[in-house]
Amino acid sequence: MFKVDKIRADFPILKRTVNNKPLVYFDNGATSQTPQVVIDAILDYYSNYNANIHRGVHSLSQEATDKYEEARIKIQQHFNAKHSYEIIFTTGTTHGINMVASGFSELLEEGDEIIVSALEHHSNIVPWQMLCEKTGAVLKVIPMDEDGSLRMDNYHELLNGKTKLVFCNHVSNALGTINPIEEIIHAAHKFGAYVLIDGAQATPHIKPDVQDLDVDFYVASAHKICGPTGVGLLYGKEELLKMLPPYQGGGEMIETVTFEKTTYAGLPHKFEAGTPNICGGIAFGVALDYVNSVGFENIQQQENDLLAYGTEKLLEIDGLRIYGTTHKTSVISFNIEGIHPYDIGVILDKLGVAVRTGHHCAQPIMEFYKIPGTVRASFAFYNTKEEIDVMIEAIKKAKMMLS
Repeated sequence: MFKVDKIRADFPILKRTVNNKPLVYFDNGATSQTPQVVIDAILDYYSNYNANIHRGVHSLSQEATDKYEEARIKIQQHFNAKHSYEIIFTTGTTHGINMVASGFSELLEEGDEIIVSALEHHSNIVPWQMLCEKTGAVLKVIPMDEDGSLRMDNYHELLNGKTKLVFCNHVSNALGTINPIEEIIHAAHKFGAYVLIDGAQATPHIKPDVQDLDVDFYVASAHKICGPTGVGLLYGKEELLKMLPPYQGGGEMIETVTFEKTTYAGLPHKFEAGTPNICGGIAFGVALDYVNSVGFENIQQQENDLLAYGTEKLLEIDGLRIYGTTHKTSVISFNIEGIHPYDIGVILDKLGVAVRTGHHCAQPIMEFYKIPGTVRASFAFYNTKEEIDVMIEAIKKAKMMLS
């Protein structure tokens, strides 16, 4: 049985105060908080078996290697990849996207077409623009509707024999929209195009099955799902990872090196040059253990309840508009008429409430709505309705002060 008070006790930071007020943390879309068990895993690594991996015969190195590769298997199992070597450790979602973009820079030709959605984070726009500049490929965009959903009829019209790649987020970071990625993937494959899904915002709320989705590439970050910063994953189908050239040259990603020629290591090491974030990878695995112990059905139920309650209470405030009203996860982006979102965010912070303000690295969405940005409250399973009540009162105070 899900007991939020027991869950909250697992997160030390939730006990602190900000500006002499109990912390209300509603910036989970930017990064989630970290449970004690993950913090303990980080401390354990540096205290007891800090060593480089894959290279040493001594006990510490072997222990660190075993723990790191065990974490890779945990990630494989969580995302249901067919093989553990289809999981590439990265520094985060952005790194994974750039790895794929870099690989395809040698495979695309002038006139090829790639498709992105209007709901993307900048990290799933800029690398593809750079790819187009290098290759002469053409970037096309799936437009969005007023409710924050993608115009899927337009997507199907964009697909053709020239389409080589399609990129879309699973969940919009700015609006919380859950995109129909099953339809996007299936339609792209009919034209022989490959699909990369940005799962950064989805993985805290949804447990993706990459084999069931039949997705070609899936990327995510540990820090969105109760893990540490600076580590993430790139999943790729084995045949596609073998097809792509290495992203970086260096140690670990080689089989043999001479001054005449270098041959590359097999998967996953081909894409993991240099010393990785060993501690981060291990802690990522522990974070997945933790969220699975909570249970994704419990997580989704709690967050859906918070989303419904927060939406209801916010809409009772005169002049408040919510952006993105279609099927979504626990994100509410809103503005109050006549008040800049930054000003609201500053006052909420003074009252102990942490929200995100601005364009959320999704400027095309803000341009669509003709606004400078929004206030974004993003909930996690350790948040409560009582915290939402605190935020609502803080917003009312901010509105009075700024009107």
